[in-house]
Amino acid sequence: MIPAVPATVDGGVHDGAQSANAPLLPETSLKGQRPPARQKRPSTVLPAIAWTVLLLALAGLVVYRQGHGGGQAAAPGDQVAAAGRVVEVAASRGVVQGVSEKSTAPALLGGGAYDWTNAMLAWQRTAFHFQPQKNWMNDPNGPLYYKGWYHLFYQWNPDGAVWGNITWGHAVSRDLVHWLHLPLAMVPDHWYDINGVWTGSATQLPDGRIMMLYTGSTEDGVQVQLLAEPADPSDPLLRRWAKSEANPVLVPPPGVGLTDFRDPTTAWLNPADKAWRIAIGSKNQEHAGLALVYSTEDFVHYDLLPTLLHVVQGTGMWECVDFYPVSAELAAGVGLDTSAAPGPGVKHVLKASLDDDRNDYYAIGTYDPATDRWAPDDAAIDVGIGLRYDYGKFYASKTFYDPVGRRRVLWGWIGESDSERADVLKGWASLQSIPRTVLMDTKTGSNLLQWPVVEVENLRMRGKRFDGLDLQPGSVVPLDVGRATQLDIEAVFQVQAGAAAAGSVAAGAEAPYNCSASAGAAGRGLLGPFGLLVVADDSLSEQTAVYFYLVRGADGKLSTHFCQDAFRSSRANDLVKAVYGSSVPVLTGEDLSVRILVDHSIVESFAQGGRTCITSRVYPTKAIYDSARVFLFNNATNVNVTAKSIKIWELNSAYIRPYPDSS
Repeated sequence: MIPAVPATVDGGVHDGAQSANAPLLPETSLKGQRPPARQKRPSTVLPAIAWTVLLLALAGLVVYRQGHGGGQAAAPGDQVAAAGRVVEVAASRGVVQGVSEKSTAPALLGGGAYDWTNAMLAWQRTAFHFQPQKNWMNDPNGPLYYKGWYHLFYQWNPDGAVWGNITWGHAVSRDLVHWLHLPLAMVPDHWYDINGVWTGSATQLPDGRIMMLYTGSTEDGVQVQLLAEPADPSDPLLRRWAKSEANPVLVPPPGVGLTDFRDPTTAWLNPADKAWRIAIGSKNQEHAGLALVYSTEDFVHYDLLPTLLHVVQGTGMWECVDFYPVSAELAAGVGLDTSAAPGPGVKHVLKASLDDDRNDYYAIGTYDPATDRWAPDDAAIDVGIGLRYDYGKFYASKTFYDPVGRRRVLWGWIGESDSERADVLKGWASLQSIPRTVLMDTKTGSNLLQWPVVEVENLRMRGKRFDGLDLQPGSVVPLDVGRATQLDIEAVFQVQAGAAAAGSVAAGAEAPYNCSASAGAAGRGLLGPFGLLVVADDSLSEQTAVYFYLVRGADGKLSTHFCQDAFRSSRANDLVKAVYGSSVPVLTGEDLSVRILVDHSIVESFAQGGRTCITSRVYPTKAIYDSARVFLFNNATNVNVTAKSIKIWELNSAYIRPYPDSS
């Protein structure tokens, strides 16, 4: 085994305090200090279609040393989780009920099931990502800040680890990291939401009142919009909610399908007539995705406006539409309230979650309050055909404006990539992303920047640093970082420009590169891939590669791709393993930089200060507990790379737990 490179600096234990070392990459700065009985519901369990989960038949490519082996034998004292159990799963969930697919079964290929052990499944539970204590979770709903507490509501199934019986779970936090579970906020207990309390958004009025609009699925499966308000506005925990006597406040308008009308946005105040606006996602008969716009003064009575906020042909049903302003001013560094007036220095972001491919797309453009229309700055990268929040496992996202931090914060649902059978065995499914700040990238002027909220850095404990490590073509360098399942990694790479130019000129232009269609980190090119291997075992039989890949085009210019490869993340076979990624803008004079958050079965990566982001779910069988490792690698054939600076911190647990009196 290659000896691990020792760190040049060992920061020691910080007791959760932020590292004294200056952070490598941009971050949101916060100024000032932050203020420090369940209802019984009817069961609507849907009959599952019994079938055998299909094996994933992806070819097992090995990057450096050793191919995929057979099944992992149980360790002494460990037991196969499914021993003696019959687990029924479904071929599909959610589509028949009028929402996007909620099962991984259609994406799995082959047949059979892996013998997961209890220890393997227990390791997958995260330490600092938000998740309920048990069962299924999906979309984040109605996030807001109220009287000293951050609130997160979310789609939850109180009855099991698969989609169905959707209620609203609820949790609160002082810092967006340490969460406390509260009793259910809303349950399906009326005819208008008996088949599900679905996605919604919160609007805080100038007088402090909260209007929570959400989609309900009626007893006939029709999607309608509903209003709820806090039953006790004096309660900072917002533990009780009252549904409006006027519900449903909106029903599908003529020409809109009964199951194509969902997910109202946070409202914004139109400066032209001082009335509120909301947008709702839908599609037309030509399969164009669109956002309807309604006007209201009291959140009970609404007028459908004659114009659409926006429409894009061929994009299909728009779910979880989000619409908000961002500052285009240089060095602004702050977020904007949803009702910030359009004008010089203000752009608007329109985002839609596409039912067709279950990815979140956004575009930056201009909102005209006189016509209630929005237009993209660049039609070639319009909503649904251009930029994405995240090029991995990330969907149904929702932002809110944090008035304390003066920032816009983004949440995203991170689903599973394993089988439904495995989820039932472990008793839970899905996570929320680390909350991210969102800013306009004023350097490029064409994309957003996403970055973990600064409070995450308070989880940093032991820190190690490695400087100036040379990576020759074909090399793998282990890093001595100790425990490697809860990490915050910041890395900067430099490519030897002279050698890169000479090699590319000699070989001519390379073929275009696509992360998702590539062989991942195993596919060698002149100028890539190179980066880090995380959640890896000593023999590299399991590894998740986070890497850059450079390509010189026919015009002689370099393009940079940022990718995350889970092909070799596990020896198990009942998983969806993929290479995710996209191109990332790199400006003149910039080094290549990446931040990686590793939290057991989730890897979130942010390239070039958050211009391109990737999230993967990984389920190793060997690279778990004390066997997880971190490596640097350079699998390019014709370029030397220097790891200019690598900083790695072990992260503490967020100790997410029930609120003390929430029973």
